[in-house]
Amino acid sequence: MTSGTTTRAAVAVENRMFRALAVLRVVVLVYAVTLNAYRSNFEHPALGWACLGVMAAGTVAAIVVYAAPERRVPAVLVADLALAVALLLATPVVKGEWFHATIPGYWIVGALLAWAVRYGWRGGTVAAVLLGAIDLLSRAEVRQQDWGNVFLILLGGSMVGFVCESLTAMAADRDRAQSEAAAAAERARLARVVHDGVLQVLALVQRRGGELGGEAAELGRLAGAQEQALRTLIRSQDAVTSARTTGTSADLAAALGRLGARPHTEVALPAGAIELPAHAVAEITAAAQACLDNVSRHVGEDAPAWILLEDLGDRVEVTIRDEGPGIAAGRLEDAEQQGRLGVLESIRGRINDLGGEATLDTGSYGTEWTFVVPRVTPSRGDR
Repeated sequence: MTSGTTTRAAVAVENRMFRALAVLRVVVLVYAVTLNAYRSNFEHPALGWACLGVMAAGTVAAIVVYAAPERRVPAVLVADLALAVALLLATPVVKGEWFHATIPGYWIVGALLAWAVRYGWRGGTVAAVLLGAIDLLSRAEVRQQDWGNVFLILLGGSMVGFVCESLTAMAADRDRAQSEAAAAAERARLARVVHDGVLQVLALVQRRGGELGGEAAELGRLAGAQEQALRTLIRSQDAVTSARTTGTSADLAAALGRLGARPHTEVALPAGAIELPAHAVAEITAAAQACLDNVSRHVGEDAPAWILLEDLGDRVEVTIRDEGPGIAAGRLEDAEQQGRLGVLESIRGRINDLGGEATLDTGSYGTEWTFVVPRVTPSRGDR
């Protein structure tokens, strides 16, 4: 029913639909039992009432089993549909060859709609074709009314499946919009805190350091650099939010190529453009920039670094390497325990949010980050 994974939106829609279907199953069961009892046209009454008993047991079992999402597995839906088919095939045996109405009647729509809800319009159509074909083939005489009933089954299965898919997409879009709105509000709140506190302090340190001179001037210069970095981070987060909302694409090769402006940084790119969603390009570029910032901070501003971008068809791979002393064993874990989540969030967090993987290889020979990101990257609302 959904594309790949079962999201919270899909489960919510399924739960509502299966609750409604449970009520419908009871209604059509009562109708089928009442109609068969009123007509009482069984050639083999014992078999006929046994079939009605099976329908009642199947209704109760379906309501109980379908109530839990984890139990809506293919085997259960196949068994549900198989029971409906078996009751259709039993009709000529119980009622005789020249029957007009099947024993289950409209009761078979329970299995039909279960397939439509779980597997969308494709599942509803498959179930409708099977049930309609069995209904017609089991009859010695096919009347115009029978063709009309089969048409309604086909129409109902496909349309209910389509509606379920549409409701799931709408629910997913709503969840995505709410997630993005919450993220934007949180960024705005943090931006106000940063602007009102940290940025003002950094600006003051920069100004007073320049006035005092000496070592204070160097501290002032560093504070000014950090102030600029924080302002750039706020602007970049706003750009990422805008890109997610508009759904535009961007050239990853061009974005990474601009990182070559750093001194002694070589960038190796494919010949053509590599188009990815704009928010994915922004996040990958930001993670790569964080790697280069670490090179400048821990190895040296003039330390050489290399960036390699590879297009592997269904995914892209970005490698950032330097020849510094490497990261000491346990250093990242210690930083995380102390609440300093720079590498975890600025590098790994960004790549993980795109459905990719960031791996680190470090030692006395240097440090190498490798980002592997799939072509189709999920938004935060989908994860």
